[in-house]
Amino acid sequence: MSLFAPDLYYRDVFAIELDALADRGVEFLLVDLDNTLLPRDTNVVTDRHREWALAVAARGFGVCLVSNNWHDRVNRVADELGFQLVSKAVKPLPFAFLRALSLLDAKRRQTAVVGDQVFTDVLGGNTLGMLTVLVQPISGADLPHTLLLRRLEQRILAGRAPLP
Repeated sequence: MSLFAPDLYYRDVFAIELDALADRGVEFLLVDLDNTLLPRDTNVVTDRHREWALAVAARGFGVCLVSNNWHDRVNRVADELGFQLVSKAVKPLPFAFLRALSLLDAKRRQTAVVGDQVFTDVLGGNTLGMLTVLVQPISGADLPHTLLLRRLEQRILAGRAPLP
């Protein structure tokens, strides 16, 4: 399998089948923030996000936000949702993923990486042998280099539709 191919592909985090992840032996989630959980450059955590965080916790998953972002908002969002945090991640490099695994006391085979970008989240997770879950980006607004990479992502995902 290609390092750029996600194991699972959903329309958003709310569509992820938590029981299906647990059935695969997943106990921990490393979740991206920008355009995965929240639109880029917002820190508005909705009731739906809080309910999702509670459902994830109730299901027994440990969660760490792993974000390339370093602004105060990532700290606020992580605190509000009750998640661990590794910011300034420099994904897809392995260091932040390994730090998150250490914070959660997790093994790679027990962990899924959830994010909206093939070249950061999926590549980083696949390189370390973790299950990768791609979600469609929440917003079309993004950094210029990310928008360029999105065009390449479209080729990689050609013919693949997200699960409902």
